[in-house]
Amino acid sequence: MAKKLVVDPITRIEGHLRIEATVENGKIVNAWSSSTMYRGVEKILKDRDPRDAWYFTQRFCGVCTTVHSIASIRAVEDALDIKIPFNAEMIRNIIIGIQNVQDHIIHFYHLHALDWVDIVSALKADPKKTASLQQSISNWKYSSADYFQSVKDKLAAFANTGRLGPFTNGYWGHPAMKLPPEANLMAVAHYLEALNLQKEIIKIHAILGSKNPHPQTFLVGGMAIPVDPSSQNALNADKIAQIKKYVNMADEFVKQVYIPDLLAIAPFYLEWAKYGGGHLNYLSYGEYPESRAGYPNELWMPSGIVKGGDIGNVMNVDEKKIEEYVTHSWYTYTGGDEKPKHPYNGEQEANYTGPNPPYDYLNTNEKYSWVKAPRYDDTPMEVGPLARMIVGYAKGQKEIKSAVDYVLNKLNVGPEVLFSTLGRTAARGIETLITVERLPKWINMLVKNINTGDYETQNDTKWDPESWPANAKGYGWHEAPRGALGHWIVINDGAIKNYQAVVPSTWNAGPRDANGTRGQYEESLIGTPVADPEKPLEILRTIHSFDPCLACAVHVYDSKGDMKSKVKVL
Repeated sequence: MAKKLVVDPITRIEGHLRIEATVENGKIVNAWSSSTMYRGVEKILKDRDPRDAWYFTQRFCGVCTTVHSIASIRAVEDALDIKIPFNAEMIRNIIIGIQNVQDHIIHFYHLHALDWVDIVSALKADPKKTASLQQSISNWKYSSADYFQSVKDKLAAFANTGRLGPFTNGYWGHPAMKLPPEANLMAVAHYLEALNLQKEIIKIHAILGSKNPHPQTFLVGGMAIPVDPSSQNALNADKIAQIKKYVNMADEFVKQVYIPDLLAIAPFYLEWAKYGGGHLNYLSYGEYPESRAGYPNELWMPSGIVKGGDIGNVMNVDEKKIEEYVTHSWYTYTGGDEKPKHPYNGEQEANYTGPNPPYDYLNTNEKYSWVKAPRYDDTPMEVGPLARMIVGYAKGQKEIKSAVDYVLNKLNVGPEVLFSTLGRTAARGIETLITVERLPKWINMLVKNINTGDYETQNDTKWDPESWPANAKGYGWHEAPRGALGHWIVINDGAIKNYQAVVPSTWNAGPRDANGTRGQYEESLIGTPVADPEKPLEILRTIHSFDPCLACAVHVYDSKGDMKSKVKVL
């Protein structure tokens, strides 16, 4: 008998996300993704100074603050044809790069790991065997039996309090959990180590951006941070040394903990290389300029489109082919909701037609999400680390191809496994590895300029609105941790006439379009097995693999729509 599952809210994500799925014969046969909160920052920006837009747009999110700043600034720079200094590009690269490294570490250990790691099982582990396991996979400095015994003691003391907080409703003992107790204890230890590491390495943002979250030194035309080796109030040798220290910390953790953990855990879950692929269409805008030609020229991480998993055919990205549907979204378009609009012409008029909360289920035949449905050339796309690694691999980018081949060889699998939940999780780790290895290059390029007195400053002739054309428009792209992020701006008489952001989780979490084509979350769930409808761990595994950025109860229904049970999920 068909059963309808409702997971609302999906936790261990940013924001509010609801997944409804129909299960038949133990597999998901249909799915709907619904964001249950409205975003109206675009409307707030209307009639404001374009140079201030970045400060508002970084408030889209309390987590991904840097990413909206850079996309917004690039949109204005594109509209006004502003070229920024090379030093500013390198500072931006460092800020963006460490943001990706920190975000991916947080995702793997604190948002996604509990889908694969059974914390309760860790209480049964032998610390000596855990130490042997750790020593067999890396030279990590914390690998003694005494260390793992201390972690086990802390875990036991925590469990005995009865106040388990976010761990209360985990699917402990679920039949889909396959790691032995020793691997679970090792993962718990690294979960704790990652908590400390992530707060340290992001101090780079405080050095270069004055604070985190919401860095303050972004600026249309450059960066508001002086570069002077002789000044204590500028970016000098002492601050560069601090930045290098934090990058070295990240490098050690990624190579000694993150990647070994990924390679140790993946073999227990190789069947997940068969699930979660979705449409197999991938979009990357590219990132990290490394020449004086500036963004978007000579990017280290390439841009491109791969359709249908065909890595032998990579297409260039054409900005004109990006549009958004609102057929199943709670918005209204002038001229009708069935036709998509390009972001330059995008609208943000709310039109909520769903049920009043609390409700048991949505009318998924009509509008059912606050997320729009982006399409590229009328085709749904996946964005994120997997998209970047697939596009880079297909283009033969040296670091990406080498790292991907290394992981595939270690797991003794072919590149086809990338198109899956497991591949998505692995791709995030691979990207973290190559990014943490690239950060020193950008630091050294910046240092070389500082040491040679190359202090190219911002060309401020275009800062004055009197120098702007009466009408201008531009777009800014950025490869955020979660994927391709785009901001589009239309400027009239020195003020913002229209502003639209198409964020990574809009691409991935969007609902069906006017053609009835599912969004990427929705399509990726099709065919996924569900062992226990009251504990749909499998849904969480695939959805979390995207690292949703949108905010715990599951309702289970039979085919007649009657509630069967209500259970909490983690």
